[in-house]
Amino acid sequence: MTRIALIAHDRKKPDLIEFAQTHESQLREYDLIATGTTGKRLREETDLGVERMESGPHGGDLMIGAEVAAGDLDGVVFLRDPLRAQPHEPDISALLRICDVRDTALATNLASATFLIEGLAE
Repeated sequence: MTRIALIAHDRKKPDLIEFAQTHESQLREYDLIATGTTGKRLREETDLGVERMESGPHGGDLMIGAEVAAGDLDGVVFLRDPLRAQPHEPDISALLRICDVRDTALATNLASATFLIEGLAE
């Protein structure tokens, strides 16, 4: 089964929830994982089953990076807030880097997220 991660910084969580609601029928076909708070909100605001990792600042980004490194993820949707510094920026950079190293599809905005899930559907 196709496995993707859903991650969003605090200011982008509403965008990710709306994205998930809009694409819920498609996302239901995937095995989903998410960082802690994002996963909690997805469970509360959609009917999607989501495996929750730790929150990003508590190692969740690194946990998802480990899934990428192990070859266990087909894609990552990470709606980042480009206008705010994050205290766990090194973890974020490590996740983005391992997606590049492992050639794992990575979407960091809504437009690329749509392309990612549509591309995985084919």
